Amino acid sequence: MQDRQTRHAIGVLAYGSLIGDPGQELAAVTQLIIDNVPTPFGIEYARSSRGRGGAPTLIPVDTGGASVRGKVLVLDEEVTPAAARDMLWRRETNRVGSEKGYVPPSPITPNTVVVTEHPGLADVELVLATKIGANFAPLTAQKLADLAIESVRTDAGPRRRDGISYLHNNIAAGIITPLTADYEAAILQHTGTTSLRDAWRTLVSL
Repeated sequence: MQDRQTRHAIGVLAYGSLIGDPGQELAAVTQLIIDNVPTPFGIEYARSSRGRGGAPTLIPVDTGGASVRGKVLVLDEEVTPAAARDMLWRRETNRVGSEKGYVPPSPITPNTVVVTEHPGLADVELVLATKIGANFAPLTAQKLADLAIESVRTDAGPRRRDGISYLHNNIAAGIITPLTADYEAAILQHTGTTSLRDAWRTLVSL
């Protein structure tokens, strides 16, 4: 638990897979984790990720979605804002371990990863997050379920990089969006199962 008398310098906001898998670089410099931090923006499963077999992933959205309870990874005092941006950007673009750094993009497209700043969030001087655009429509529970089910049938399924595993992990972490319940229900109905674990097992064995 955070000591409220201490104001930390730099943190990274986690509300999806970043919670359980921040990547080697960020994990190595995380000194404290602050729980139950409301995201300063709405999030929803609004982006299909190639790295997850096309599965829906959580991103900030301008319409719809909802603020959820995330976590702030507070970084070591010697980490500079520039270094924190670089590490977060590398994690979000699958470049962990490289020497590439974040450069503010121009122009910004739906496929551009942008590092955003949220000063004072959770009493941390500077909290960083990322933003990337939505890339499919319609944004419905059935569409999400279709994408998640198909992702299990790709090579992402056996590696648990699929949409059903991602949804299960987010629910377990308390990340609930407006579409979560109907999204889960659509998967269970399609697979004739009563849990996401069973749904994954059913599909990955086909």
